[in-house]
Amino acid sequence: MALCCAISNEVPEHPVVSPVSGHVFEKRLIEKYIGDNGADPMNGEKLSVDMLLDIKTSPLVKPRPPSATSIPAILKSLQDEWDAVMLHSFTLRQQLQTARQELSHALYQHDAACRVIARLTKEVTAAREALATLKPQAGITAGAPGYVPAAPQPAYGAEAGPEKAQQPMEEAGMSEEVIQKLLDKAALLTAERKKRGKTVPEGLATTDDIRQYRQLATHTGLHSASIPGILSLDVCLKDTAKIVTGGNDKNAVVFNKDTEQVMAILKGHTKKVTSVIYHPDEELVFSASPDCTIRVWGIQTAQCAQIIRAHEAPVTGISLHATGDYLLSSSADTNWAFSDIRTGRVLSKVSDTSSQHVPALTCAQFHPDGLIFGTGTEDAMVKIWDLKERINVANFPGHSGQITSIAFSENGYYLATSAEDAVVKLWDLRKLKNFKTIQLDDKYEVRSLCFDHSGTYLAVAGTDVRVYLCKQWQDLVMFNDHTALATGVQFGHNATFLASSSMDRSVKFFGLQ
Repeated sequence: MALCCAISNEVPEHPVVSPVSGHVFEKRLIEKYIGDNGADPMNGEKLSVDMLLDIKTSPLVKPRPPSATSIPAILKSLQDEWDAVMLHSFTLRQQLQTARQELSHALYQHDAACRVIARLTKEVTAAREALATLKPQAGITAGAPGYVPAAPQPAYGAEAGPEKAQQPMEEAGMSEEVIQKLLDKAALLTAERKKRGKTVPEGLATTDDIRQYRQLATHTGLHSASIPGILSLDVCLKDTAKIVTGGNDKNAVVFNKDTEQVMAILKGHTKKVTSVIYHPDEELVFSASPDCTIRVWGIQTAQCAQIIRAHEAPVTGISLHATGDYLLSSSADTNWAFSDIRTGRVLSKVSDTSSQHVPALTCAQFHPDGLIFGTGTEDAMVKIWDLKERINVANFPGHSGQITSIAFSENGYYLATSAEDAVVKLWDLRKLKNFKTIQLDDKYEVRSLCFDHSGTYLAVAGTDVRVYLCKQWQDLVMFNDHTALATGVQFGHNATFLASSSMDRSVKFFGLQ
């Protein structure tokens, strides 16, 4: 009986047997298989070349195949081989032509990309050179006929760090002209509020609309990813499509939600930006930081137009007066300050001297008529101040932990406050008492409170974002879309949308889909 190779199924010229499986193989075939796999091809067990056993057989002469025994058969074999070579050559020419076309296209794309990059680099360089030549005050003069340029002020810590920063400005005093301006504005706003309070604003979002709000858009590219976190948010009252955010990356960013374009990146603070305000009538932005400065920015030039140095410690809160010309600020140095945004001068600076231990201030907010304002302290007290007399006229105790946010309702009657105690308290400014306490979840953190412009809704931002119906104080909707603590919340025009910022580096917009 003839031996057959287990791999080729032909009679082997040099037969060997595998002691692992007992099968016969052609020696050159099994050696190649062992070299590639190191195992017997029949059962997969480990096998090496030196384990193979030679089989001694008499030499056999293989008969020629019938196809090679006649001239016609040989000619046919040659013709078949020639045809195969020609077909293979044609395939290779096709592949070569395709490769040349792909290479030519790639080279064209590379050349076009290089041209675009070179052009953009040239434009960016030209824009930077143009910005470098602009005067810092250029951004604030527009729309401000009463502007008086202040003396040049180098950026805080620009030369040798915070220890060599300029000292806070001295008080300039509140003149009779300033006080009269405040009184006139308050009288005008009070009259308008009485008229407006009798009717619901046309187009105001209904409670059913609020309940159906869902996330419409989210933007995570406004601030640096290397230092994540957006700490503050404000919406322009005149055009609620425009917002400004302050971040951990020391920058403030102006963004248009309708065009989804960044309008300006405001760089200059040496520490994180904890508070921002968008001027309601002018293209100005205000920002505050623990670097002890308040900066006034021109949006069109993205340049700092004024630096207000009112405090010796971190600035913890800012609020713009209804006239649009004055700024209130609070600080960890226990003082609140009233400053002129046009000149950068501090008009008044006051600390509560009624007790021996004066706590640091954590936030500040003007009342809608601008004659009184509230401040929060680190010892859980909310204080109401008379701006004209510069005295503390009322205190609201009841929280535990430092005050994190305060917000006045546009109707002028209600004040909402929050602290590190997982509650939101509502105060009646006419009766000077707490009439409602909203108990939130255990360990809930509140970072921002905001009434809509009609005073109908109250938004709360912190562990999540919530909206309450005022008077009934009913919870309408809750958003858990942020993956980290929400730090700011603002209503759009007629509460038709809600904007929120978060430590997850995102700004989200909620509304009807």
